[in-house]
Amino acid sequence: MSLTTEGRGSEGRGSEGRGGARRASGTGPPRDLVSHGAWFLVLPALLPILVLSVGPLLYGILLAFTDAQSGRTEPTQWIGGLNFRDLGHDTLFWESFRIGLVWAVGVTVPQFLLALGLALLLNQELRLRWLARALAIVPWAMPEVVVGIMWRLVYSPDAGVLNETLRDLGLGDGRDWLSGLATALPAVIVVGVWAGMSQTTVALLAGLQNTPRELHEAAAVDGAGAWRRFRTVTWPALRPVALAITALNFIWNFNSFALVYVLTSGGPGGRTRLPMLFAYEEAFRYGQFGYAAAMGCVMVAVISVLLALFLVGRLRGGDRA
Repeated sequence: MSLTTEGRGSEGRGSEGRGGARRASGTGPPRDLVSHGAWFLVLPALLPILVLSVGPLLYGILLAFTDAQSGRTEPTQWIGGLNFRDLGHDTLFWESFRIGLVWAVGVTVPQFLLALGLALLLNQELRLRWLARALAIVPWAMPEVVVGIMWRLVYSPDAGVLNETLRDLGLGDGRDWLSGLATALPAVIVVGVWAGMSQTTVALLAGLQNTPRELHEAAAVDGAGAWRRFRTVTWPALRPVALAITALNFIWNFNSFALVYVLTSGGPGGRTRLPMLFAYEEAFRYGQFGYAAAMGCVMVAVISVLLALFLVGRLRGGDRA
């Protein structure tokens, strides 16, 4: 009799526990409601991206398959891949594409090396380090148009700072740096390196500050020199940041427009005509909107492939780690 009562009591307590668990689990909001609430919170940030980035991108892709032109009275017609076929035989565009790759690599590599050296210097215990760090980000805070105008004055053949300095040092009478066929692209690359080095420095400096000092101290106690500490301690910790900022810099530099447009407008003789400048001229100087949109699609495809290769390499590197 007692055993039966205890069994029923334990069964009752068990059912009560299961009921309590069900009641406890039912006190929270439904999962669908939480999901809708999350989308509602993300929507303010997602909406501008859809309107200002995804929407124009899709419209540009659609435009690339049409014969859209400015000042045309006839309706725009669908022409399929004709623009891309013509683009494949356009030697001027592919020459600008080659110049764009030279420009992107020529700016990105020195930009990273100089920024790495500056970041290592600013990471040391120096006097007035706060002032040096503030001055290091000044080029980043300046608009590209202002940077271009300032460097045009520096490169001015008549009264530019560069030519005046060369004359004072007895190194020649100066030259027109931005109009010479051999000097225009290197001169513009110097400006690109100067203008973009600040953001790379800030990113690398943040990565350096996240490296534990205990590792450096332990390596120093073991007798490791400065180069060995950099190779075995600093660089492994800095490598993810370095890869990310280098990939982003390459994409930004390849898509450059304002800086080169203000400095040379693509001249002389197309020596600094980057792909973005070429597409701009086709669209707004010659009115070939469909053809310019096809150029934009090719550039987007190239950048997407490069970004995919970077992400695959990062994932494989993470798997090996």
